[in-house]
Amino acid sequence: MNPDTVVSKQRAFQVVCALICSEKQRQKKKNKRIWKRECLGRREQLGLSVLQRESEMTNENGLEDLMWMTGEEFEFLLRMVGPLITKQHTKMRRAISPRDRLSVTLRFLATGKTFSSLSAQYRIGASTISQIVMETCGALYQLMKKDFLRTPSTETEWRAIAQDFESKWQFPHCIGALGGKQIHIQPPAKSVCLDNNNKGRLYVTIMAAVDANYKFIYTSVGTQEKVSDAGLFAHSDLCKELDQGLLNFPPPEPLPNSDITMPYMFVGDEAHPLRPDLMKPYPNKQMDKSQRVLNYRLLRARRVAENAFCVLKNRLRVFRSTVFLEPDKVIKITMASLCIHNFLCERKSEAYTSPVIADLKNGDHSMVEGTWKNKGNESFQLVEQRREHKTLVTAETQRNLLCDYFVSPAGCIPSQEEHI
Repeated sequence: MNPDTVVSKQRAFQVVCALICSEKQRQKKKNKRIWKRECLGRREQLGLSVLQRESEMTNENGLEDLMWMTGEEFEFLLRMVGPLITKQHTKMRRAISPRDRLSVTLRFLATGKTFSSLSAQYRIGASTISQIVMETCGALYQLMKKDFLRTPSTETEWRAIAQDFESKWQFPHCIGALGGKQIHIQPPAKSVCLDNNNKGRLYVTIMAAVDANYKFIYTSVGTQEKVSDAGLFAHSDLCKELDQGLLNFPPPEPLPNSDITMPYMFVGDEAHPLRPDLMKPYPNKQMDKSQRVLNYRLLRARRVAENAFCVLKNRLRVFRSTVFLEPDKVIKITMASLCIHNFLCERKSEAYTSPVIADLKNGDHSMVEGTWKNKGNESFQLVEQRREHKTLVTAETQRNLLCDYFVSPAGCIPSQEEHI
């Protein structure tokens, strides 16, 4: 056979093979499904968002069981964050709507369900939900922090907080209750956060000041080892600003119905340092009556911080168990959660802060414990207690003056005799 003929046949065979392969690839691309799983393509007919829309149409409070807020409150957040989380449709598929993005994020925060579990509920891929939650939490914090997570900066704002503490918890000149919590986290096995030293035990710490209405007025969130409240406070920006006098507190003024001049102050537990701008209780050793009274009155005010953390944990239940995310992602969802908490507290949302969940005050100023006491602390860990032995003379004198004031006719309340 002619060699040229053989070469021609070989070339023709190669061309035919190339055409066959090209056709197979074209058919493969043509037959490729848009959705990874068929059920994901029916999100608008089967997803949990359908139940949400039905609840909104039949009951204005239909979202209470889904995400601890009313439809009106959900719509407010959607109008705020919607433009920032809107995505464009593509030729391959329709983009997930801002409503569904916000809904799955709030559902994650409200329940603490895994992304895989939410994937089955919303008909959205688990990896997509992970991305949506992080993006939406970042957007919520960016847009809400200015209005709903800010530290007061004027004398008028601090006085308003002090008036609330005096009227609600009978502790004058109090401008905030300090508290700290640790969120137990466990990053994924391949995370670079893990090393041989921490052996998988990591904590995201929250150091906060809370006003009389359970709102966080100062927060510091970061990844640290286990430390005491005093350690969290000592390394916080709040402590630095207090030391430098940058917070514009009102000047010292007389206590109500008294000529005792007293500075405005935060209140903390026994782990905090005693300072003129930070009052803590007496040690529980050989106390006289007036000291026990002060401890009781200070406890009433300081429990506001404990209540705020427990309302946060019992409503945004992502914090009720170990969080299986990297520290930076936990910090992001924590900051967004604090903004949402303050927003709902400011609106006095009964879906979020029901009348029985936090401590209540009776007509005689006695305190009724809220239902959060029966819920457990779960992933919110108490910080390690560490006593401070060094105190300032002026702060000690100030505490003694408060003792005298609280047992005097000008400062006593009926319930204190029953609780000391």
